[in-house]
Amino acid sequence: MTLLLVQMSIILFVTVLCGWAARKVGQSRVIGEIIGGILLGPSVLGRFSPHASAALFPQASLHSLEMLSTVGLILFLFLVGMELDYEQLYRQRVTAVMASGTSIVIPFIMAAVLAHSLRIRFAPHGIGNLPFVLFLGIAMSITAFPVLARILEERKLQATPLGTTAILCAAVDDVVAWSLLAIALALIDAGGTSAPLSLRFAGLAIYLVLMFGVVRPLASRVEARRNKPELSLELLGVAVAGTLLSAAATEWIGVHPLFGAFVAGVCFPRVAHWQHALRTQLDMITSVLLLPLFFALTGLRTRLDLLNDSAMWLWAGIVLLGAVLGKMGGAVLAARWTGQSWRSAAALGALLNTRGLVELIVLNIAYNVGAFSPTLFTMLVVMALVTTMLTNPVLNLLGVREGYTEPERKQQKAAA
Repeated sequence: MTLLLVQMSIILFVTVLCGWAARKVGQSRVIGEIIGGILLGPSVLGRFSPHASAALFPQASLHSLEMLSTVGLILFLFLVGMELDYEQLYRQRVTAVMASGTSIVIPFIMAAVLAHSLRIRFAPHGIGNLPFVLFLGIAMSITAFPVLARILEERKLQATPLGTTAILCAAVDDVVAWSLLAIALALIDAGGTSAPLSLRFAGLAIYLVLMFGVVRPLASRVEARRNKPELSLELLGVAVAGTLLSAAATEWIGVHPLFGAFVAGVCFPRVAHWQHALRTQLDMITSVLLLPLFFALTGLRTRLDLLNDSAMWLWAGIVLLGAVLGKMGGAVLAARWTGQSWRSAAALGALLNTRGLVELIVLNIAYNVGAFSPTLFTMLVVMALVTTMLTNPVLNLLGVREGYTEPERKQQKAAA
């Protein structure tokens, strides 16, 4: 317990400082928190003071930090789902479907183009071509849903048409990505058999039917019969317990607990004062204490020292270029096709190009099953960090403020 408390204190001090510095240079606080983790990890602290690194962050001790940070992320995703605006989603449905579809398909095409060269140079021995392409395509197409939500929250974009569309696209992207990841894992671990995969999809279908067909109407009925308008402590406890149970259900099914937390938030009744009370009660503990642990843990597992010559950095640049062109380019073209302005389409593309932590989770899974070598893993980590760092500068360049580009803001003021 002493070691855990010391670790949490050090992580919070470093991530708060790095998050503050990131905000000062126009970046998201998330980037600073990840960089803080890298400073505490093997790339910096482990290299210059290996004894201190081994004493402060022994590998066996990281499991407790991971559990705490995952709970925080679950609560945060519940808040994100709770604030999803159904009317905005309906109005932006065509753009969302088109943008999410093309921002998955085009990166997969880019991954297929690069796969042969990368597989020859960096793939571990014995990995098949199809699983490798699937893992690489997932890594290049996924959007970091929680990091995107955090960026939207910091910029006050989450309730705007742009933010709502980006959240929906990211949700669709992640569901597809986790499904494809299950297929890739089945090809490696199950020899291509479809039984475990079919059971997983059947369980997911049953879960969604129960949540949207039973839990959501029941929650609305409870809200309608409440005599007291305020959110009581008992109701708060029920909401948190239901969120944890929903996350546990999707984890047991084999999808991901974050998906269950988000669905629990979507099913929560849309009562303004309840939503405000929940955010007030939960946001402080998650944003200040638990989420920085998650971001720092990712940095603790990153090995930037593996990119040790110009050839490695050249290939890392090729991977980065392919990922940006595929993800951002696909989203921009789809949004433009559905009638969005070039500025709005580019803003949506920049948001969906955010990969961050979910990307790193996928990379760790691929690395653990032997799909990626340590060098390719590190290249993809660099790609995830750079694409996430590009989001705020691109939005600033496009003049996006609180969900509107500058021309749209002028139109709003003129109409008012």
